[in-house]
Amino acid sequence: MGLQAADGEVEDKFTEFKSPYTEEEFQRQLKSRDYTVDDLRNDIRQQLSIQKVINHEVVAKIAVTDQDVQDFYNQNRAQFNVTEPQFRIAQIVITPHKDPGLRNRKNDDATTDAEAKRKAVALEQQLTNGADFSQVAMDYSEDPATAGSGGDLGYVPESSLSQSDPALKKMVMSLKPGQVSGIIVLRDSYRILKLVSKEAPGQRDMNDPAVQQSIRDNLRNRKEQLLRAAYLATARTNAKITNYLAQQVVETAGKMPVVVTPKAAGDASASTPK
Repeated sequence: MGLQAADGEVEDKFTEFKSPYTEEEFQRQLKSRDYTVDDLRNDIRQQLSIQKVINHEVVAKIAVTDQDVQDFYNQNRAQFNVTEPQFRIAQIVITPHKDPGLRNRKNDDATTDAEAKRKAVALEQQLTNGADFSQVAMDYSEDPATAGSGGDLGYVPESSLSQSDPALKKMVMSLKPGQVSGIIVLRDSYRILKLVSKEAPGQRDMNDPAVQQSIRDNLRNRKEQLLRAAYLATARTNAKITNYLAQQVVETAGKMPVVVTPKAAGDASASTPK
């Protein structure tokens, strides 16, 4: 398709990945993942190229019409009746322990309290310097449930806030829409919050731009998930897969191939059947 990520795009992402770290910390991150710099660049190129294909084959083909929005509203009016104040919150979470289920774009995961604190301070500085909150959350947040959506928790009712950590509720109540908090120190994590918006009680009208946008986002996300799944399923179905090991075993009437261990490469006497 001619959509391979360009060298410049790869280098931009590579530089972005390195930016929160000193060279020593960066090398330690690579070592902890058993990565080389070339491995990281190759992964970045692959992920950027995949996203280009998805954007071309999936995202660009999604359309949400005004009638789609109207139909959704009519079928879900009760969903837009706010019975108590609600706060739309986004968060960045940093924990002092490794999480095997973590999925952020940088595959970045603090493993000690000191490392988590340094990371929180670095991310706070990025946000102070004007970095986009959702992009920082997707890159670095350590909450598997929200990192992929830019840290978005959606609308949280005031009653639910009352059941959370008092420090979190106090911070949310003190923020104005659009504001970002400082670092909140909790027992098991460091957090940075953004109050995206605040909703007063009452029925939301279809003409409310925020209602229309939320419906469009909802429908677009649903269509994207469905089309992405269908596209990937089709790609896998159409893929030609060759099992070269099985082919070699058949061609040699069952003789297993000889594998030369890396340290003994070039030394035929070190060859061992696997």
